[in-house]
Amino acid sequence: MKAAKSAAAPAIAPILLIEDEASVAAFVRAALERRGYCVVPSPSAADGLRLLETRDFCGVISDIRTPGGVSGADVHSWMRQHKPELLEHLIFITGDIANRATAALLEESGAPFVEKPFRVAQILSMVETTIGKPREQHDR
Repeated sequence: MKAAKSAAAPAIAPILLIEDEASVAAFVRAALERRGYCVVPSPSAADGLRLLETRDFCGVISDIRTPGGVSGADVHSWMRQHKPELLEHLIFITGDIANRATAALLEESGAPFVEKPFRVAQILSMVETTIGKPREQHDR
């Protein structure tokens, strides 16, 4: 697990969760929603890009490998071009850290990441640091 860059402002808009494995998506979504975040799930990076084009998000959690010919690397490239302010609120999930392309993306992007399998505490800590605490927790 790589440390995030800096503390973020409170999360106001929803978090976009791009994850094709239904069990992982349900696990992450449930953990975040129990903590007070609003989560918009997407089963593919292609769908995630359509959502990014039309909605506002406070952050993005994206698997690196998703079906449909669009990857986490493509999401990163699109964000760099169209929503660069969101790049510092991007977290990758990967189960393939040994893959050269994955390692290169993580190095080039500088985005924090968690390796599958991961614990709830890992993802929650990274989300709070990278995306921000849920607004209602921040206001307490």
